Amino acid sequence: MISQHSYFQQCLPALQQLHNMNFMKEQLLQKDFLIAQERELSMYYSPHNDYINPDAHIVIAGITPGWFQMKTAFKQCVSSLSHHQLEQVLYETKKAASFSGTMRVNLIDMLDQCGIAKVMGINGAAELFASQRDLLHTTSVLKYPVFYKRKNYTGHQPPIERSALLSRYAFEVFPQELNEIKNPCLIVPLGKAVENVLRKLLLEPSLSRHTYLFGFPHPSGANGHRKRIFEEHLDEFTEIVEDWAVNRRS
Repeated sequence: MISQHSYFQQCLPALQQLHNMNFMKEQLLQKDFLIAQERELSMYYSPHNDYINPDAHIVIAGITPGWFQMKTAFKQCVSSLSHHQLEQVLYETKKAASFSGTMRVNLIDMLDQCGIAKVMGINGAAELFASQRDLLHTTSVLKYPVFYKRKNYTGHQPPIERSALLSRYAFEVFPQELNEIKNPCLIVPLGKAVENVLRKLLLEPSLSRHTYLFGFPHPSGANGHRKRIFEEHLDEFTEIVEDWAVNRRS
């Protein structure tokens, strides 16, 4: 299902010019893909969060796609454009780019330790990103890549609430996307900034049907406290996952 907030058609002519490129920053962080600018923040289009899986049972939400995910998404999208319909292009792009790289490796390991594969009846959380992709929806609070002073935005500088641009995406676009999903999901927020947004959104009754793994640390290799925080909360995470699975079946 294609997101109603998609810039895909608008960016398509520029996307089609990207054949045989190296996908460097100056080729992608340019005016054809610029969605909005606000002081030292800039938001650029990336094609991998335009596909929404309304039948998902698990949702993993990051703060915003980083440069590595953006580059992976453009590469996959340009490659798929020549031989797929639009919906399939965006699906393949999402599959390739969401939390790609070492972050995905760490994330799969953490999800396995929480017992998610066991309650879903699959061989391992890696299948959520491959053969069992229909069970998963991946997304970001800020749908498109945001950069602060040309570096990946981390959710803290500036705080989301102090930016009109970021607030609109976090508190209007993001909850609308979650409302497209039919099932009561297990939602895994990656890091404190995502958790803070979700806690505010939970004041809206429509999102209270989901179960949240609050306290889940960001799986980035750059997060030095990840392992310690994860281990401290692991029993709690496992219990939340098991309770969600029981409620889902009842």
